[in-house]
Amino acid sequence: MSKSNNKKKMERFDLISNVIIFIFAIFNLFPLYWLFTSSLKNSSDVVKMPPDWWPTTITFSNYADVFQSQPALRWVFNSVFVSGVTTVLVIAVGAMAAYAFSKITFKGSNIIFIIFVSSLMIPKEIMIVPLFRITQQFGMVNSYSGMIWPNVATAFGVFLLKGFFDATPNALREAARIDGAGEWKTFMQIMLPIVKPGIGALFILNFVQVWNDYLWQSVVGQEKNMKTLMVGTATLMQDLNPNFAYKMAGATVAAIPMLLIFVLFQRYFTQGMTAGAVKE
Repeated sequence: MSKSNNKKKMERFDLISNVIIFIFAIFNLFPLYWLFTSSLKNSSDVVKMPPDWWPTTITFSNYADVFQSQPALRWVFNSVFVSGVTTVLVIAVGAMAAYAFSKITFKGSNIIFIIFVSSLMIPKEIMIVPLFRITQQFGMVNSYSGMIWPNVATAFGVFLLKGFFDATPNALREAARIDGAGEWKTFMQIMLPIVKPGIGALFILNFVQVWNDYLWQSVVGQEKNMKTLMVGTATLMQDLNPNFAYKMAGATVAAIPMLLIFVLFQRYFTQGMTAGAVKE
């Protein structure tokens, strides 16, 4: 009888929890809903009081104005290219470094790793001026190289992937060595596929971080055609144009790629975040 009562209590608790989660999900999704629907309205309807929760007249002219009056397609390409290439390089460099720190024994590895990870405590804003001077000396201002390379050697990717490599049994590496596999083959064909959830999580986190890196991209990409979508959209918000629906359309264009990336890599992101939560 007590088991039946406990089961009913758990079911009631699950129901209440799901309702609460659903309500919070609605609150979190509402800004996206309001952004998208406002981009389909006329400018006067955006500031209308009381507001229309759904546009009475749907128009796509705001999106047409964004792509016609601004090089928005170039901004989209710049953001996708810079974020994608930077993230791929971060994963490549971070995975090799994390594997070395985790599985290869060498003198001073722990001290080097601690010093390396300690750089995470240094705000990027402090390094902006010297980093820009170095980038300027190399002639990489207003170029993709200037946006990409300074963001590649980051400690976060190494720190995240090292935890996944630490969780892999050393017996796999030893078995591969017995079978005649070299270090590179062991890393590429055995160890790297095992940490795929961590790579998926790092891909999303780093892609979003680079995509939203407004400060550095606005400093390096000064020409209009070299602006990324976030920087270009910010210029729309600073424009004295009173057409708020036009600005909402620009913000929607900037938000859609992030939503697509999260949907496509959500499975790997969830696996990466929950890895190690259950002990076998």
